[in-house]
Amino acid sequence: MKKENNKFIVDYIIVYCGCILQAFAVTSILKPGGLVVGGFTGISLILAKIINIKYTFIYYFLCVLVLIAARIILGKKEALKIILLSVTYPLILILFDNFNFNFIDLPSNDKLLSCIYYGIVAGIGMGLVLKKGFSQGSSDTLAKIIHKKIFPYISIGQILLIIDICILAMSGFIFGHTAILYGIIMQMVYTKAVDTILFGFGSSLVKLVIISNKTDEISDYIINTINRGVSIGQLLGAYSNKPKRKVILICSTREAMVVKNFVANIDKNAFINIVPVIYAWGKGNGFDELQLD
Repeated sequence: MKKENNKFIVDYIIVYCGCILQAFAVTSILKPGGLVVGGFTGISLILAKIINIKYTFIYYFLCVLVLIAARIILGKKEALKIILLSVTYPLILILFDNFNFNFIDLPSNDKLLSCIYYGIVAGIGMGLVLKKGFSQGSSDTLAKIIHKKIFPYISIGQILLIIDICILAMSGFIFGHTAILYGIIMQMVYTKAVDTILFGFGSSLVKLVIISNKTDEISDYIINTINRGVSIGQLLGAYSNKPKRKVILICSTREAMVVKNFVANIDKNAFINIVPVIYAWGKGNGFDELQLD
């Protein structure tokens, strides 16, 4: 029980560290650099420019509005998932906005450098929040609401992309056309940073599917020489209409090439398919143990 409580506390510390990084990125890098992004941050900056109200208050209002809508439309369970950060993250944003600190202290106020810094810092912050299973109840929740009530035939990811594109397009009219290009650069860096926090640096693992008449020799080589576990599956060839066997394994890219060369030596008619694997958990060489983060 004590271990679970300690993990609970550590999780919240990590989540709020992520929120602090995001708030710092917005108030000390994004806003001083005159840049905009998609999501609620972007729309808050645009509305602040139009109606002359602090963007932090607009952000808070939007989060509370989405929280209420989530409770009504998506139900109590979905609202409980976002209520904590929907209320507390805007407060952190307001607090950091009062510091009035410019992280990019350069005479030229390099916007490209600001884009890169924002993408890295905000991406790490969001990655920490998502890794612990939390949501800030911003544009992602709005996308869920739109998906359920208006466009159920469009995926949430596509709706989220459309929202961000619309916000960036609007920012071009308010902050200039170059703001759109900088926004795209920031989004690319941001997405990469989030993926890195969630899944590590790049995909070093691949999934190998081998269709061959010599699956026994291949699986024996993989198990005893490469020291990897394998699975054997059955399939039916559409052209030959004959049953065949396939070998499936997950290994490193280097090991995949070693296996490919072995198969090429014993069966020139074999079929090999390699697919990148974002991450893999489980018992085995090179895998992380499956457990809660």
